[in-house]
Amino acid sequence: MERMLVGNASNINRFRAWAVVAALAAASTGALADGKGDAVKGKAVFQDQCGICHHADRVEKKLGPGLKALFKRDKMGNGKRPTEANVRAKIDEGSNGMPAYKDMLSEPEKDDLVAYLKTL
Repeated sequence: MERMLVGNASNINRFRAWAVVAALAAASTGALADGKGDAVKGKAVFQDQCGICHHADRVEKKLGPGLKALFKRDKMGNGKRPTEANVRAKIDEGSNGMPAYKDMLSEPEKDDLVAYLKTL
């Protein structure tokens, strides 16, 4: 009887180890697929730089368009699909009253901002 309990405990520990490995592998794959940037830092960038003209929690226009669900839309105001590259280009180039942030934000700040916009 004692041997059966030891064997079961060993199997349970082995299962737990594999479950942890599988969870870590899944998490790292998701992180790589999501790109770079820190959404928490990006929220601060948004509040400092973008929140004056854009809503984060609404689609309705402020001075610029509301950005809620931006990455779930079929297209942006310029007719392009809201991909990371297209959103990043819009941030860099600006237009229609929006300033170009190419030289105003660092590359990591733009990465963070795009990561935040993907959470809206």
